[in-house]
Amino acid sequence: MQTGNLPEGVPSPKETLGYEIIRWAQRYIVQPDGERAGEPWQFTKEQLRFVLWFYAINPDGTWRYAAGTLRRAKGWGKTPLLAALAIVEFIGPCRFSHFNAYGLPVAKRVPLPTVQIGATAYDQTEQTLEMIRGMLSESPAEKEYGLDIGKATIQFKSGKPGSIKPKATAGRTNEGNRPTFALMDEVHHWVGSNGGPDFYQVIKRNIEKTSSAGSRWVTTTNAYNPNEDSVAQQIHESEMVRMGLWLYDCLEGDIEPDELRDEDKVRQALREAYGDATWADIDGLTRTILYDRTTPDSTYLRFFCNRIAESSDGWMSKVEWDACHDDQDPIKPGDQIALGFDGSIRGDATGLVGCRLRDGKLFVLHLQENPRNPNLPDWEVDVLAVEAAVKRAFETYKVEWFYGDPPYWQEAIGRWSIEWGDDYVFEFWTNKPTRMVQAVERFRTAAMVQDLLHDGDDDLTRHVLNCVVREVPQGLLITKDSPRSKKKIDLAVCAVLAFEARADAIADGRLKRRRARVVGF
Repeated sequence: MQTGNLPEGVPSPKETLGYEIIRWAQRYIVQPDGERAGEPWQFTKEQLRFVLWFYAINPDGTWRYAAGTLRRAKGWGKTPLLAALAIVEFIGPCRFSHFNAYGLPVAKRVPLPTVQIGATAYDQTEQTLEMIRGMLSESPAEKEYGLDIGKATIQFKSGKPGSIKPKATAGRTNEGNRPTFALMDEVHHWVGSNGGPDFYQVIKRNIEKTSSAGSRWVTTTNAYNPNEDSVAQQIHESEMVRMGLWLYDCLEGDIEPDELRDEDKVRQALREAYGDATWADIDGLTRTILYDRTTPDSTYLRFFCNRIAESSDGWMSKVEWDACHDDQDPIKPGDQIALGFDGSIRGDATGLVGCRLRDGKLFVLHLQENPRNPNLPDWEVDVLAVEAAVKRAFETYKVEWFYGDPPYWQEAIGRWSIEWGDDYVFEFWTNKPTRMVQAVERFRTAAMVQDLLHDGDDDLTRHVLNCVVREVPQGLLITKDSPRSKKKIDLAVCAVLAFEARADAIADGRLKRRRARVVGF
């Protein structure tokens, strides 16, 4: 069971402003809903522990943590805790003032509080704002601090500076703001397609302008989908978390994907993930996970067990791919083939895959992968080996069509088109979505009905099964499970290009026109 980098136990009263903040919150904030609506606000023990560590200070009164993230299961109570912190940062004692005669830290209010609730769309901030309004409406704080609890903004009736207000992605319009505290809720949904990572960077930059005065940010998240490179993933994988400079509080259920049919293990994992959130319906969630098959298992793992899980958006299942295996009709010299090439220099793999025209059978002609050996930090692709593999392919088989992805290799592809014929060698830019989407769809459809075959090559199988799908406006593309993943997919890209080259060669009539030509390097 993972608990992030939250230290064991709780800090002493001399090491945090949290105890004073907790007493203040329980006096001035009310329970917004439920059976205890209107009663003084109460933190759970786990929420208390987070507050104590988030407001921990160094001996000189500076923050121990420059920012914080709370990763918990869906329904654990992240949003109410975030709302309470927003109120504390707006009108409560939340900045270090001095140490009293007993050596205890004394907190003070922020002079000009600007609390921002960040989201990728304004309607996503509504839940947090509604919680804040409920916590303040008819609370002791409303009258004592003279609050104007508006629908979109919380501010002072007197008109003095200070507010709690939402912020949504709007490009450069958010540059230049100077928030004293920023809340970013559900950042596993902050992905490239909605501008989330860029917006996160803007908020972070704005906070950093006044970090010396104590300005900070906090995020909440469920376990993220590693396919999406969300803000939640970027934070979790950052050196700031690993070095303990950002607080990261997480509880995971101890369960693996293949254990989701085991009732006892599911129930135990849910209890671990929800901790002291007594309102969580563990029995109901257990039944849902066991019997509702309309939701992918990866979703159950991420949202209810709080475990980072590879997306179930896998491009190809092993069963589907194995069904295309054919070892009865081997590729032979002189066969008409198409080629697909995807090259790198250092990071990703470089490969060359062939596809026989008459039956769509795929086979690997060349592969180089970075060994990730610390003793070989300067490893690079052997360019001469790639050149030799291309030459060998053209001399061994009747190559009817060649598609190569140009980045890093545009000069080589241009030279190959001169050497082997510009009506045989072509560029295929995989970063042009419309064309690549069509090629991926054609390949996937053919695999489903066994209109393509492969010879069972282990590396090709590994790369194909590593692929996940990413939705773009034009359709579906294949990608790694995350940009930083070490799981390679380059042979799968080569296979898609080879299969597409085969289709274009057949459309051009080359399958019928078994040419004879003299070739040379």
